[in-house]
Amino acid sequence: MTGSAPNPFNKKILATAGPTPLPPRVSSVMAEPVLYHRDPAFAAVYKRVLDRLPTVFQSSNDVLLFPSSGSGALESAVMNLVQPGQKVLGIATGKFGERWLQILDAQGADTVKYEPGWGVRIDPGEIDRILTENPGCEVVFATLSETSTGIVHDVKGIAEVARRHGAMTVVDAVSGLGAAELRQDDWGIDVVVSGSQKALMTPPGIGLASVSEAALARAEAQPGGRYYFDWGRTVKAQRKSPPSSPFTAPVTLVSGLDVALEMIEEEGIENVFARHALLAKATRAGVAALGLELYGNPDEKSNVVTALELPADIDGGLVPKTLRDRFGITANGGQDELKGKILRIAHCGYFGAFDIITSISGLEMTLDSLGHKTDLGAGVGAAQRVFLDAGISVSQ
Repeated sequence: MTGSAPNPFNKKILATAGPTPLPPRVSSVMAEPVLYHRDPAFAAVYKRVLDRLPTVFQSSNDVLLFPSSGSGALESAVMNLVQPGQKVLGIATGKFGERWLQILDAQGADTVKYEPGWGVRIDPGEIDRILTENPGCEVVFATLSETSTGIVHDVKGIAEVARRHGAMTVVDAVSGLGAAELRQDDWGIDVVVSGSQKALMTPPGIGLASVSEAALARAEAQPGGRYYFDWGRTVKAQRKSPPSSPFTAPVTLVSGLDVALEMIEEEGIENVFARHALLAKATRAGVAALGLELYGNPDEKSNVVTALELPADIDGGLVPKTLRDRFGITANGGQDELKGKILRIAHCGYFGAFDIITSISGLEMTLDSLGHKTDLGAGVGAAQRVFLDAGISVSQ
């Protein structure tokens, strides 16, 4: 026999928390001929997207659409709501909470920074204490799902506290939107920002901001300092009949997002939340069955990504590399101070039961191949049991 041995792990699997896998329906529509962004045919697509977006935010707000990544939507919130020297509260318990602080610093805000540590789940009572000790904070910046740690925060409680202190609340839901429960209007959150590349099942390149009338009014009262991300300019264009974008819209991405939102509509947002909760429960069961610990302080709401501590008897930095290069599964390792210490298995967006089972199987083989004694099949079996006990079938 000549030549190299056949590779049974030749199918690439994306198990990251963004970008996430695309449904074939989304990929197909994006392969169609490109539309001119002022064409009536595209205006119809754009209108459908704007009409459908409020459902995933659970809001009646205008949802402003920007050709950017999710970080562009974060920056738009800071540029429209905060002027240099204005006092705000920024909350960070991971990489993306820290991004709020970095953008606020770039804007010259007088930022009260609350950084209790990576992996900590925020206690709204602590936010009450901080706002009491630091009167005059006009806006509170928080995160729904901290992608770097897997923690989902109680943004409802944070918003309630902020209101009592006369402050607006802005929430980063880039990874959480459409995966973790979020009810913007019911919870009294003034602004929610997000992006297309995670649970919305579309490639990167669309930033979103669901903005209350009060937040629009505050932005209008603020002096200049923005152009491309100006909320007033964008909302004026989107409220036209038919709606439009003040700049060149990402037409192919918008077409894909239109189909992805249609799929969410067909499934039903409550079923979407329930599916993510089940996928997360099965992942956590698989991790526990392998004798591994979850990182930080997660709870049953941590439905976007599961972060697990890697065993000390192996080189944790080799885990994501081995998963990818040997077994064809791309998952996220830790960032910054957590590099080599954790692995993050995603389950947001176009994920199903067998994606979780495959990811856990790959984790088992990776750990074993790196020298950690592993009961092969234990994690997979535990995840399978969760799905079987749920009584679901492909016909549902």
